[in-house]
Amino acid sequence: EEQLVESGGGLVEAGGSLRLSCTASGFVADVDDYAMGWFRQTSGEEREGISCISWSGASTHYSESVKDRFTISRDNGANILHLQMTSLKPEDTAKYYCAETPSNGASCSLDGDDFEYWGKGIQVTVSS
Repeated sequence: EEQLVESGGGLVEAGGSLRLSCTASGFVADVDDYAMGWFRQTSGEEREGISCISWSGASTHYSESVKDRFTISRDNGANILHLQMTSLKPEDTAKYYCAETPSNGASCSLDGDDFEYWGKGIQVTVSS
C-alpha cells in the first residue's frame, strides 16, 4: 500500500524554524519517478500549494507566501521529502500535507489536483 507519512511538525514561536519530512513507502515505482509537493490548509480555507519539486530535484517552485523562507528538497535514495521552514509567521499555522504524483517531467505543479497520493498531514502552529 502506498503511503506518505509527514513528520517534524509542532509548535514554534514566530521567527523560528521547523523542518518537515515526508517518508514514502509502498510505491511500486521508484520515488524518483514522482514529482512531490507540500500543501497546507487551515480550517475554513482552501488548500494552498506552497512548494513542489520535480522528480530529479532540478526544478522547484514556491508560492509567494513562502518564497525565500521555505526550502524544499528530496533524498531519492532514502525516499524522503523535506521542507525547511524559516522565519515562521503566525499565518503559517496550518495542517501541512505532502503529496506526490507520477511524473518524469522537468517541472512540477502547485495545483493539488495534479497530485495523486497524499499524506494525512501534520500540524504546524506558530505562536506570536
